[in-house]
Amino acid sequence: MPGVSKSNRKNCDPDVAKMGAYLASLRVSNRVQYDTIVAAVENTPKIAKVALYARVSTKDGRQETENQMLQLRDYCGKQGWAIVAEYVDHESGGHSRRPHFQQMFKDAQAGKFDLLLFWSLDRLSREGAAETLNHLNRLTAAGVYWRSLQEGYLDSTGLFRDAVIAILAVIAKQERIRRSERAAAAVARLRRQGLADRLGRKKKLVGAKLERIRELHVEGLSLRAIGKQLRVSPMTVLRALGRENAA
Repeated sequence: MPGVSKSNRKNCDPDVAKMGAYLASLRVSNRVQYDTIVAAVENTPKIAKVALYARVSTKDGRQETENQMLQLRDYCGKQGWAIVAEYVDHESGGHSRRPHFQQMFKDAQAGKFDLLLFWSLDRLSREGAAETLNHLNRLTAAGVYWRSLQEGYLDSTGLFRDAVIAILAVIAKQERIRRSERAAAAVARLRRQGLADRLGRKKKLVGAKLERIRELHVEGLSLRAIGKQLRVSPMTVLRALGRENAA
């Protein structure tokens, strides 16, 4: 490191000595970069207790889960971290109604671990950028750090955490915009097809259409036939006739 003398540097680990020499030269040539690296090193959080999360869908089988867990455990061993909990779900990541996923958040809120280590971001969640970002923010709010084993840049203890969060936030925003655009396109398509009555909350049938349902029912047409003629569902026809009979 910068304070290591030349005589003592020879007895240091080669990598440490190289880093010390690099920082010493950097301190002179590029002060801003030097200060950034030193600040990042000084602000690195102390991790003692770690929880592991792994997920596979049922079609992937048990073997993939075991492979994930073996590598996650091996990584923790090399870091000198104590594993205090392991959470494994065998179902889709397209929703958050996973039992071990929910338990993990409860334990995070209770302060049972310092960092959550997962295999990759899509193993944690496949709900889309907005929901995934929300999950990461929930961990941060609980005082828990997070890290992806396969994606080195996804690390809330790292130098680029804020940049990663900002990028995910932009992706989430674009995702919301695309959903809104798709919804608007669907509404426009229904209106072009003359199906605007399918939009919004279902309204009670009144007036001429209700009268026509009664007439067709008296003529002996089925619910399906009436619905097809009036462009409503058979269930809507049934409800309309039910209200009529109740009256």
